Amino acid sequence: MDRIGRAAVDASAALALAGRQEKDEALLAAARALRRRSVEVLAANALDMESARAAALSAAMLDRLKLDPARVEAMAAGVEQIAALDDPIGKVMEQWARPNGLRIQRVRVPLGVIGIIYESRPNVTCDAGALCLKSGNAAILRGGTESHHSSTAIHACLLEGLREAGLPEACIQLVPTTDRAAVGYMLGAMTDWIDVIVPRGGKSLIARVQQEARVPVIGHLEGNCHVYVDRAADLRMAREIVRNAKLRRTGICGAAETLLVDEGCAATHLAPIVKDLLDAGCEVRGDARVQAVDPRVRTATEEDWYTEYLDAVIAARVVGGVDEAIAHIARYGSAHTEAIVTDDVATAEAFLARVDSAIVLHNASTQFADGGEFGMGAEIGISTDRFHARGPVGVEQLTSYKYVVRGSGQTRP
Repeated sequence: MDRIGRAAVDASAALALAGRQEKDEALLAAARALRRRSVEVLAANALDMESARAAALSAAMLDRLKLDPARVEAMAAGVEQIAALDDPIGKVMEQWARPNGLRIQRVRVPLGVIGIIYESRPNVTCDAGALCLKSGNAAILRGGTESHHSSTAIHACLLEGLREAGLPEACIQLVPTTDRAAVGYMLGAMTDWIDVIVPRGGKSLIARVQQEARVPVIGHLEGNCHVYVDRAADLRMAREIVRNAKLRRTGICGAAETLLVDEGCAATHLAPIVKDLLDAGCEVRGDARVQAVDPRVRTATEEDWYTEYLDAVIAARVVGGVDEAIAHIARYGSAHTEAIVTDDVATAEAFLARVDSAIVLHNASTQFADGGEFGMGAEIGISTDRFHARGPVGVEQLTSYKYVVRGSGQTRP
């Protein structure tokens, strides 16, 4: 692990001198390698899926782990989108002159070496490696045991891109062991090498990282996301958004986990929305008002309002309007992503302004909580922190800045 750390520091120094052309060449070559070696990547993923099924992983975990030709193509396309982004390094964020003639600029710089610890999703190997490279950071990737074969095959494609561009292979390193001790070592013993840790995974992983890390952490807490259907919501739109927010992909952090329906439209909107979910195979756990509209609704417990299911399950309740919806989200939410469905602009603006989550949406599905959908190419995760980075963590969020001051002989009296 120390050898990996030293190599990463050396690579980050080389990356700091690399121009956009070299980084983009490496990314485009990696995308070509992903397409050319897709059969190898899928074969490796098949081994991981076989082990995961034998270990009786949940359907949501299996969905996160699974690759198919479309998902491999999406990874390659995502790398190309990252290559097409402006290079943030060296970008002047702001500049001004002082009365004494000093000229000051705030300029973007890399963070340095980023350690990324993640579970299940093999595509994170691709997204994280590509984003770190574009932002001039060396990456040390520690993927989950369940995705080890897939991540290794994807990493080989990234290395091919680095070699083709003449950049050090140590720019993107994959921890070669599945031993959990490697995670502890990254968190507590690599402070000389790692500048920041980015965790992406379940609640237990995030809690461990936040407790043990001795370097700064860009946090990614669970996604207990809400959809609030306001009394001024168009019923057709509300049905489509709720169904998509919950069921498009249940295992992603942007999937809706709680449905809140305004009592002002409960008589017309609640039953059709709940029936849509139930008929689509989603379990609904509701309060008394929700249970009354369909006998298939189960009783919601207090714990349900806090739960990120990552499965075809949703909690639902009737609230007394936008104020009560905001209060519910503040009490039970994880500050990830929340949506309001309404045609009332004033109500929508109140919701957007007062809900303190990383992402808030008006008349759109929570499943848009994704860096790619934001035009960022990809993301390492959705940060629920309130400082440095918040929301999708893309290229710009993996940078810091320094001040460059130019003078003409000034001294301070």
